[in-house]
Amino acid sequence: METFDALFTRRSIRQYQAKPVEDEKIQKILKAAMYAPSARNTQPWQFIVVSEREILNNIIKVHPYADMLAEAPLAILVCGDKKSEPNDSYLNTNCSAATENILLAAHALGLGSVWMGVFPRKERIEGLTNLFKLPEYILPISLIAIGYAAEKKPDTERFLPERIHFNKW
Repeated sequence: METFDALFTRRSIRQYQAKPVEDEKIQKILKAAMYAPSARNTQPWQFIVVSEREILNNIIKVHPYADMLAEAPLAILVCGDKKSEPNDSYLNTNCSAATENILLAAHALGLGSVWMGVFPRKERIEGLTNLFKLPEYILPISLIAIGYAAEKKPDTERFLPERIHFNKW
């Protein structure tokens, strides 16, 4: 898929087919995530790939907007490693870049995905930390559902020239 096509046609998908995502595609998605830019090139991300149905169902209990995981065959929890980057704001920024790469890579591979925010919501952070038994230096940042789409969303125009300012407000 051509870069601009991927950027302009990716949509949040919340309905999935009952079809597993191939290991090769998962590896490509994770590689794309790790090619994201990061402040000072710290690359402070860690990833938990979740494909077990019981765990996907348990995530729904701790994240209020994760209902689509009842259908999705796969989720990736993007976490920041405080040993690599102690500043939570930089962790969020860096892991958000990795998250965007995951979304675009999934789309380029013919998969649907949706970004579910975790950081800075304390209850979501605590719920996922407890569920995955994360060490204290690992901060969950975002959660992405991935799978073969069972819905098609229309392309929409999002380019708004009135939001662009040159050299001054």
